[in-house]
Amino acid sequence: MTKTPKLTLVGAGPGDPELITVKGVKALQKADVVLYDALVDPELLSYAPNAVHIPVGKRAGKSSVSQDTINHLIVQYAKEMGHVVRLKGGDPFVFARGSEEKEIAERHGIEVDVVLGISSVMLPGYFGIPLTCRGVNQSFTVVTATTSEGTLSEDVLRAAEHSPTTLFFMGLGKIDLIARAYVELGRGDLPAAIISKGSHADGDVIKGKAKNIAAIAAKAKPEAPALLVFGEGAAHASNQQQVNTWWEAAKSEVA
Repeated sequence: MTKTPKLTLVGAGPGDPELITVKGVKALQKADVVLYDALVDPELLSYAPNAVHIPVGKRAGKSSVSQDTINHLIVQYAKEMGHVVRLKGGDPFVFARGSEEKEIAERHGIEVDVVLGISSVMLPGYFGIPLTCRGVNQSFTVVTATTSEGTLSEDVLRAAEHSPTTLFFMGLGKIDLIARAYVELGRGDLPAAIISKGSHADGDVIKGKAKNIAAIAAKAKPEAPALLVFGEGAAHASNQQQVNTWWEAAKSEVA
């Protein structure tokens, strides 16, 4: 029996495999094909034991599968095999190409479902960093530091001048330029932190100030993927992953 072509865009969360939603797990269990990102924890593929697993990750500076190829695979496998789950790190519509993949599938008459994921925007709290602090700031900004051409985004300068707290995605390779912007705008003493490898078990955070965070990074060599945080809340950064600490304590109490 021919299966109805279907695409489900599933957000896998920011690294920790336990942070995927129940709805995301159910989609994987019904998948015929899983096209998964490089940052997706392989443990999540165990929820789709009967599906074909195809890696289509894109990583900066490394050999990657092009977006055009991914779009082609979505259409091909949906029509040939049925239900395709596109498993994407974080949330499919936050600094990802979920909308493009959705449009491509719909253009070919393929049914599309979306399962939201926990975005990496939420990672600071995992390391004790508040994005908003009562009496300090009531907003925060999220910026892609690097454009599709590989240059520094102009939004970096606007955020460095006006935003009380800013999260920079894809900014590790340009941290010296980002930090310099803050210093030149008289904000060199603003706390800053670098979250490395998200909520994976080996995720970590280093902290400093805008005026010295680039030098600290050059010495510590944090690994990508990395999220940069510039704002007062960064001063609260802790190397203890807050969620894991709570969970381990809870398990001990139950035992």
